[in-house]
Amino acid sequence: MNLLWDGKTAKTSEPQSVTALVRGGYGENKKGTIVLEPEEALYLVDVRGAECTNSKGKILGFNELASKFKRKKLLARYLTYKDWRDRGLFIRPEKEASGNYGKNASEKYKRGKLVLDVPKTGGEFFSEDMMSIVDDVEAGGELYREYWIGQMGTYKAPHRGSISKLDVFETLLLMDAGVLGLSNATKKEVLGAAKKRIDYFEDLNNVYLEWRNAGYVVKTGLKFGTHFRIYVPGAKPEKGKNWVHSKHVLHVFPRKSSLIISEWARAIRVAHSVKKTFILAIPGKGKIRKGKVDFALYHRKRGGGVETPKDGEPSFLMLSLSEDEYLNGEELASALKTCAERGLDLLMAIADRESSVTYYLIKRIELPGSKYEYYEIEWMQP
Repeated sequence: MNLLWDGKTAKTSEPQSVTALVRGGYGENKKGTIVLEPEEALYLVDVRGAECTNSKGKILGFNELASKFKRKKLLARYLTYKDWRDRGLFIRPEKEASGNYGKNASEKYKRGKLVLDVPKTGGEFFSEDMMSIVDDVEAGGELYREYWIGQMGTYKAPHRGSISKLDVFETLLLMDAGVLGLSNATKKEVLGAAKKRIDYFEDLNNVYLEWRNAGYVVKTGLKFGTHFRIYVPGAKPEKGKNWVHSKHVLHVFPRKSSLIISEWARAIRVAHSVKKTFILAIPGKGKIRKGKVDFALYHRKRGGGVETPKDGEPSFLMLSLSEDEYLNGEELASALKTCAERGLDLLMAIADRESSVTYYLIKRIELPGSKYEYYEIEWMQP
């Protein structure tokens, strides 16, 4: 197959090549000439043995051809394009996924209500540790047993000690509810100390409060590489008939923050390995604009075979990333808005340093009455 670089695009008008490319779902047919996207041209040179020459007849190798394209994240885009193609699936420019396909049904979560029916108690705030201590055994024990707020004694051994340890989120929750008074700090002082110590603390605290007030039990997610772990409403800390493991882990991704993809992927993998749902929270309203996505993806049919651009509809939109890339919260929120407008879920494709690609499916969560956006993220094998 021979391709021509005309100074702007790679294309071919050879009848045999045009027929093969149309059948394979490559390029755009413009009056008998197939005009290729950069990733398509590179794939044909790299994998399909095509030769691309310039107007002087010089053969352009992969690197020389790639250097002609002025496109950001070209290699990440190419590696994820190649992986999808190598699986026998079709992948097209995202602009071809127009309209609303209605394929992004959200996951619905039940909403309960937190009602604290406990007497007032006192405690002391330890600012360097971001924790408060309640040494009233009766009050601390009731908060722990009935609402799973604080930790009596030792983790998984509440009988080994008589004090209740509250993290800073629990401290502020109880102060807001008028349940806890501190002998050495006001709510304003606790909040000020937390904002100095913890990046984006207000965003984390708002997400914590939203899930707690919706009836869920929210505890630290440190062991899973996330901010919180989430238990279903009614979960109790003591083993017995009401005992359940946490169902979800939750990571807060403020719009102004950035996160390296490798760290994020590890946290999702850990959640998947312990059979927990990874939830991403995007708090705040921000300026949500139409976001950048990279490709429209066609998948397998339920009864066998694959969807094609000729007679099928795209199943996902893809965001192509590399292992050592940073993703911004606003960037992701905007991409997800684009997906919502087109009625498709977002598939995040991450190319690692060995060019292997890992896929994560992102689906929206409906938490009734929520002010923020929440998404389930799960590892997916195409």
